[in-house]
Amino acid sequence: MARAEQVLVLEPQHELKFRGPFTDVVTATLKLTNPTDRNVCFKVKTTAPRRYCVRPNSGIIDAGSSINVSVMLQPFDYDPNEKSKHKFMVQSMLAPYDMTDMEGVWKEAKPEELMDSKLRCAFEMPLENDKTTEHSTLPKSASASLDDGEVKKIMEECKRLQMEVQRLREENKQIREDDGLRKRKVTSMGSPHSPSSSTMATSAMRDEGLSTRILALCVLFFVIGVIIGKLAL
Repeated sequence: MARAEQVLVLEPQHELKFRGPFTDVVTATLKLTNPTDRNVCFKVKTTAPRRYCVRPNSGIIDAGSSINVSVMLQPFDYDPNEKSKHKFMVQSMLAPYDMTDMEGVWKEAKPEELMDSKLRCAFEMPLENDKTTEHSTLPKSASASLDDGEVKKIMEECKRLQMEVQRLREENKQIREDDGLRKRKVTSMGSPHSPSSSTMATSAMRDEGLSTRILALCVLFFVIGVIIGKLAL
């Protein structure tokens, strides 16, 4: 008697693809979907059990649900001239309503109750242009790290300038206070031609020079801020 048609829906249906390099474990995912209104028992078998690790390799899929099976290919020496002869088989059967022991169900199952689907295995290596793309991203990463370094330097310079501006403001404030004291002294003495007049003129010139320095530093601080904003974008 012929076996029943597979009720599970497999994704992919016919072929499991493993993409190299194969110097490490490579994993392919097999999705099993149960579209029926019955629970379905399943097993995943392979012709090369030493080369693959399957998790889960058996179980029950509830009605109307799906499960992802991870098929892990172990590292090996890849030969592009050698075609893969490995195959997988997904075996399934409708779970009995009164099932208590899944292993016992498999042992007692009749051949006509079993359903199976077979899949081939295919090995693929990355294309040459993919490798070129990977190498081309290296200079970009290096330039990105260089930009980060420049940004750090600019931030440090901004912090230093900010402290310098604050210091000059405090110094300018002190000079203004000293200048006010000198003006009050000159007024009280009533002598516009006294030596204090020349001192006031000198202080005014110094005050103007400090204001110019503060203005220049503020402009520089603004320009650096614009540069940082462009780098952040």
